[in-house]
Amino acid sequence: MMKNLSGTVVALTGAASGIGRALAIRLAEQGAELALCDVDEPELLRTAGLADQSPRVTTRVVDVSDRTAVEDFAAAVLRDHGRVDILINNAGVACVASVEDASYDDFTWVLGVNLWGVIHGVKAFLPLLRQRPEAQIVNVASINTFVPFPTNGPYNIAKGGVGALSETLMAELSGTTVAVSCVYPGGVSTGIARRARYTSPADAEGFERRAMTTPDTAARTIIRGMRRGRQRILVGADARVLLIARRCLPMTTFRLIARGWRRQQARDAAAR
Repeated sequence: MMKNLSGTVVALTGAASGIGRALAIRLAEQGAELALCDVDEPELLRTAGLADQSPRVTTRVVDVSDRTAVEDFAAAVLRDHGRVDILINNAGVACVASVEDASYDDFTWVLGVNLWGVIHGVKAFLPLLRQRPEAQIVNVASINTFVPFPTNGPYNIAKGGVGALSETLMAELSGTTVAVSCVYPGGVSTGIARRARYTSPADAEGFERRAMTTPDTAARTIIRGMRRGRQRILVGADARVLLIARRCLPMTTFRLIARGWRRQQARDAAAR
């Protein structure tokens, strides 16, 4: 449990925007040193500038789907900061297409970043985290882990894997100095919909209107959960409602989601 984040070294992936950027800013306010990475170098450097309250910020361009790149990132964090206390696997991408329409490349891309990126992060950083008297792994999954939404197949599969990986680590690392938390955000207005494959501007705007949580609120919730040692961190009222629905009325929840998706498809077809 990281009650005091001041002086800790945090390695954070996906730091160029959204929840990652908000986490960097809020962690800097807590006095943490930051090792930030992303594939978008200009926006990554902008995040570093916004996190200027941190005692030290380093940046590195990293594609988390590349095992060697993540291993090099871990080595760079150790070299530049001398240690690492917290790993936050946050990087994520999306593809909005049915399983039938999504290409093999779409699956490879989403699973590479959203699932293999987390695996790479855990494998590269865990030996370093084990050296610390107190350490933490924070993996960002999604409410889609519990409620798989239509046209989100690759994303659903990847985030389900992140949830399973996190719970496996919770068991394997219980009784050690390394705590594990898994984050399950609902709709967060991060801009991921605008960057998703096959998403129209209208679809992205619709998602952002429905998203109930800002990145800053998400970051505050995650940090509060980290400091309290929460293994499961739900972000947003919609995440809490959907989790309860999934537990209490699983098949009814799936049917309602499928019905809503079919209605939306009909409305979209009528508008064309």
